[in-house]
Amino acid sequence: MALPKIGNKAPAFTLHDQHGNKCSLKDYLGSIVVLYFYPKAMTPGCTVQACALRDSEKTLKKLGIKVLGVSIDAYPRLLKFAERDKLNFTLLSDEDHAVADKYGVWGLKKFMGREFMGLKRTTFIIDKDGRTQHIMEKVNTKTHHDDVLAWIKENLL
Repeated sequence: MALPKIGNKAPAFTLHDQHGNKCSLKDYLGSIVVLYFYPKAMTPGCTVQACALRDSEKTLKKLGIKVLGVSIDAYPRLLKFAERDKLNFTLLSDEDHAVADKYGVWGLKKFMGREFMGLKRTTFIIDKDGRTQHIMEKVNTKTHHDDVLAWIKENLL
């Protein structure tokens, strides 16, 4: 499946968060949303990315930005990740990768000479009206938080 088109409504979804509660994208209308897909909770790169977002909480909150992290992990693992690293944003479980398919981020990956299907680390910036405004396909886990904030400040505020 292809990536959503810039300017179009972001694909709707409802997933379970780290506490097992249902969470829908429509719940965030009126806020800028950073929807980021990451391969696996509690792995080194995903932890670096999540902790940097956690540490940016004051700036994100001041700008009215909500963060949603999506992986194919079951929600009990997401709760463990959130508790272990004191994450202060919502993690969503997309175990059957249906939402990843809608967003075009489930596909063939290569790692250490091996090919497999998996979640591609990608970030979508969604405006207050629920429209996709930016897609970051080449994500650097160490600078992701700064890259997201810089783009939002330059283009949406």
